[in-house]
Amino acid sequence: MGEYKINRLEEMETFVVTNSYDNLLETFQKLPHSKGDIVHVMGAPGTGKSINIYHAADQLDLNIYEVKLKLPSLDLSPGTVFDLMLESIREDLGINSSNQILEHLEKFDAVLFADRFHDSHLIYEDTVGFSQWMDFMGFKSFNFYWMCVKEYLKHRNDFKNINMILQTAWRFRLGGEKRDLFTDLGLFSSLAVALLRLPFEVVKISYSETETINIVKSHLSDAGTDDIKYYIKKYGNKPRFICNAIKTDL
Repeated sequence: MGEYKINRLEEMETFVVTNSYDNLLETFQKLPHSKGDIVHVMGAPGTGKSINIYHAADQLDLNIYEVKLKLPSLDLSPGTVFDLMLESIREDLGINSSNQILEHLEKFDAVLFADRFHDSHLIYEDTVGFSQWMDFMGFKSFNFYWMCVKEYLKHRNDFKNINMILQTAWRFRLGGEKRDLFTDLGLFSSLAVALLRLPFEVVKISYSETETINIVKSHLSDAGTDDIKYYIKKYGNKPRFICNAIKTDL
């Protein structure tokens, strides 16, 4: 279901302002005037987290550095993936030492971990994406996050000068289906989000039925309201899934 997934700003042909977007915009407006903020942007698959992030950053003309991660294969240890991430940042910034990374990242309004990190396989050829690697590794991928936490704690004084935007999802297989810790597990997801809000800024991308209908019609102008409502009952308020389903049935 990738046809209506936006991985880059230049792919965006239409955009509908929603309550979630207004909340995201309000949060992003603070970034040029503050340091040390960590913003988690979350939402169910198919809600358009990427397009909201890219549109808000563009509207506010934020100086964003987006981290890229292009993995050569699935069979990599968490330590190797961590090292490849640092290597990619060094190459982007034109520096030789990992010790210089944080100093250079301070120059940006925010550092973004989004599709060029999670879904690089949809952007670059002959590349394995982090999301594919996570799916392959399962709960063993937790070791990568633990390494990131340890690095953050080790250099926490330096991170106080850096804002980060994290497109946040933690997906795993449960009962043969992919589930996201923060959106698909009912009360448990609500608890996980509430705990995340304690130390961090959290913006959840979600839509009302009316907003979903408007978004779908912005992509498929001939789609009927009743047809869209039928697919909302099937998929929920997830415009990308609905657009792909309608396009398939045409």
